[in-house]
Amino acid sequence: MSEEVSKNLSENLFINHKQAKETSNLIRYLPTSEALLTEKKQSTPAHWYRTLRRVQWAWQGLDPIDIDSVLAKIAASTHSRTDDQWIDTVMGYHGGNWAYEWIKLGIKYQKKARSSDGEQAADSLFHASLCFSVAGYPHLKNDNLALQAQTLASNAYLEATKKTQHIIKRIEIPFEKKVIVAHLHLKTTETPQPVVLVSAGLDSLQTDLWHLYRDHLADKGLAMLTIDMPGVGHNSHWNLTEDTSRLHQAVLNELYSIPWVDHHKVALIGFRFGGNAMVRLSFFEQDKIKACVAMGAPIHDLFTSPEKLKNMPKMYLDVLASRLGKNVVDIHSLAGQMMAWSLKVQGLLSSRKTRVPILAMSMDNDPVSPHSDNQMVALFSDYGKAKKIKAKTITEGYEQSLELAIKWIEDELKR
Repeated sequence: MSEEVSKNLSENLFINHKQAKETSNLIRYLPTSEALLTEKKQSTPAHWYRTLRRVQWAWQGLDPIDIDSVLAKIAASTHSRTDDQWIDTVMGYHGGNWAYEWIKLGIKYQKKARSSDGEQAADSLFHASLCFSVAGYPHLKNDNLALQAQTLASNAYLEATKKTQHIIKRIEIPFEKKVIVAHLHLKTTETPQPVVLVSAGLDSLQTDLWHLYRDHLADKGLAMLTIDMPGVGHNSHWNLTEDTSRLHQAVLNELYSIPWVDHHKVALIGFRFGGNAMVRLSFFEQDKIKACVAMGAPIHDLFTSPEKLKNMPKMYLDVLASRLGKNVVDIHSLAGQMMAWSLKVQGLLSSRKTRVPILAMSMDNDPVSPHSDNQMVALFSDYGKAKKIKAKTITEGYEQSLELAIKWIEDELKR
């Protein structure tokens, strides 16, 4: 794709969205819930609607200076905001708007790719894809700008796959009269590779996971198959239900038909909500999985603590409502409904063990994934282990977690 075509594509995609509805204002709440949100905003004021993930984005490959530059442009904007308290709620597709500024950075990386080739060009395009993905964050279903940004992210990722020396194949698996889209990453197709199924949270796209493959799995001879959670990305046409692992299960059951992977050597990694799905899958498909790692996964505590759910930032409540396919949200009702997502309430962590060795870990004092959740998972897994990550910095915590995760998977796949 030439630079001109790329520029035209981004301009054409957004031409009809100058006055698109702003992200923070998309999900509708009942009046009683609106009052609760207003009260919460006054008692615990925040300056951003979105949870800023500077460290994560930098860890995934973006330049911290670029990240801060984009956030500074958004903060400095004089355009109208949906909520003056929230810096990132600039309305309309122009300077200062969240999607607009991140798209601009993505196009900068695309231009950089034009002036290089091979792996360098591929890396710039993977970075562009990540920028476009962040432009759509937190990926609410009816957010038109986010949907357009996702198209750009997919296109940049596809372009990058053609430049890199690594092999990346788009896999389509029929399910319920639709298609689950997954991406298989591997170094060679000469012999079937052990494969790691990877899924992230409810506010990430599978294309965000490139760095995990390149920096941590490729050199170990492990293939990576990425899958979006229900309700987001390529899987947005399925709502999230308490059966969080149903799409992953469908993919797992089709692995035997993919010639490049060794379906006898399958491991799982799940981040955040993806961890809930992977732990669940480890109970239902014990004979097909060699190892599982859940990182920062909500397992039980969050779902059975209505007050914790009610106190979540509005962005996370919006994300949950979007994934569940709700048109109007009653926060009290939502908090009660989420109890069904607890793997203990579902009976998985109360009566039977899984033969799959599960490593469940999270950072110290993680509000979403307390150590008690991980201990429960370890207790009901043969050779399971719970690990609390104590690190001086979040970056150090990420690296430490992944080091442990990859070692766990390598050891179990050798058994």
